[in-house]
Amino acid sequence: MKIIPDTVLDLPIDGVNLRGATLRQELGNEPTLLVFVRHFGCIFCREMIADIGNAAQKNPAYPSVLFFFQGTAAQGKEFFPRFWKDARAVADLPKNFYNAFGLENGSLSQMFGPEVWACGIRAAAKGHFIGAPVGDPWTMPGLFYVQGNRVHWSHHFRHAGDHPDFETLPEKLAASLQPVPSL
Repeated sequence: MKIIPDTVLDLPIDGVNLRGATLRQELGNEPTLLVFVRHFGCIFCREMIADIGNAAQKNPAYPSVLFFFQGTAAQGKEFFPRFWKDARAVADLPKNFYNAFGLENGSLSQMFGPEVWACGIRAAAKGHFIGAPVGDPWTMPGLFYVQGNRVHWSHHFRHAGDHPDFETLPEKLAASLQPVPSL
């Protein structure tokens, strides 16, 4: 299990629909799904925000969600309501949180490989399209389920369009919080 350093938890935050002044205050001790989007023009980021919002609205037991994006708070306040008006999101233009969680730039095949094109068709069928990038378009996305300073689960994206099933995700996440029996 990964521990989030105090230096990261105590970084100041600004963004959309936030309740705290630092990441620690924003998280409290509530289990939270941290979602790092690539950039606002990314078809998959638009799809991911909408899919998570829809899943959360259908399921009252859905975990708290906190997005991170590469842009200013003003850009986030303009962008997020188009996909999920209640989304909470942290502006991270310098990528301090992206770097702290180990998110890297993707390769050419992770951005433009055959699987990515197939996922692009999936996203377009849901009504999502490409827009102008805001932030580094090579940055890979990230998902981390945290509680306090502990990361209990993460999704390693094989490519830009690789999304888990957001509707069934709560069961997997809840299981990650259960103590592991000793041998």
